Formats: sequence, structure tokens, C-alpha cells
Amino acid sequence: MILPAERNVLGTALLDCSRDPMTGFFRDGCCRTDDADRGSHTVCCKVTADFLAFSKRVGNDLSTPHPEWGFPGLNPGDQWCLCAPRWAEAFKAGCAPKVVLAATHEKALEWCTLEDLQAHAWGA
Repeated sequence: MILPAERNVLGTALLDCSRDPMTGFFRDGCCRTDDADRGSHTVCCKVTADFLAFSKRVGNDLSTPHPEWGFPGLNPGDQWCLCAPRWAEAFKAGCAPKVVLAATHEKALEWCTLEDLQAHAWGA
């Protein structure tokens, strides 16, 4: 699905990130955001074991399922709308996951540089 009202970091229409697992602040498969999204879930990434271990170490366990919240737990290779500040933190620690630029919301640029995101680009 393409959402023409929303733009990605490349300035074009924002694409879906993942529907399996279902991701996004709004759990609609897209890294859309609004003022209620305090975490800025705007970076579409392909998670790795290294990143998942890092995230758990810094207090956000994304591997463990929480069915009560509708969260399946992530596995390496899953695509997920990650909080932009967490991606920037992982980047500084040397374990940032790959980024799907066409599905990464332009608001991510408030936390991450386009150059850093491009250096970690994955896929189309």
C-alpha cells in the first residue's frame, strides 16, 4: 500500500513496512506517525540478532512475545517500525539494523541523518 499523504525520507510516497509481523505505531503496517507517537516509530528496519540483543541490553526487549499487547516478538529478518531515537542510539553503538528507505517516514530525519540512513539502506 502507498500512502500519498505521507512522505518517506527520500521525499516520495511512504510505502508499507510490514504486515507480518504487523507493525507501526497505528499497527497498520506503515511507519506513519502523529503527535501521540512520542517514540517516533518512523524507521522501517530489518532487525538483526545483534540489534535485538542491543535493544534488550538497553531496556527494550523486542524479542519476547507479549500477546496481551498484540506483540508477537521479533526475529532476525523481520521488518519493524523502530523508534528513530533507538535506531540512532544503535547506530552510535555500531549495531544499527538495515533500513528500508522508501518505508521510513520523513519524521525520522528529526533524529537521524539521511546519510546515516542511506549508509544502512536495505532493499528497494
